[in-house]
Amino acid sequence: MANIKSAEKKNRQRITHEARNRARKSEMRTAIKKVREALGNKDAKSAQTALAGAVKLIDRAASRGVIKPRTASRSVSRLTVAVQNAASKG
Repeated sequence: MANIKSAEKKNRQRITHEARNRARKSEMRTAIKKVREALGNKDAKSAQTALAGAVKLIDRAASRGVIKPRTASRSVSRLTVAVQNAASKG
């Protein structure tokens, strides 16, 4: 347990930041799942719509430091390729 005033403040900040980051990451993962679900249902139109929202959330998470930039880039790339393949097939 923190005894120093600045350590107590830093602990409060840590708790707030962790909660915010957890919420952002959860929101991002949910958006990715919606894209994959649309791909699984072979619904290219809704997959493209869901992809736009997912890319926005992934990029935001990367810019805020929730995930690493290269991880974000890789995720966006893989989702985009999957949606383009689904659109070309269907």
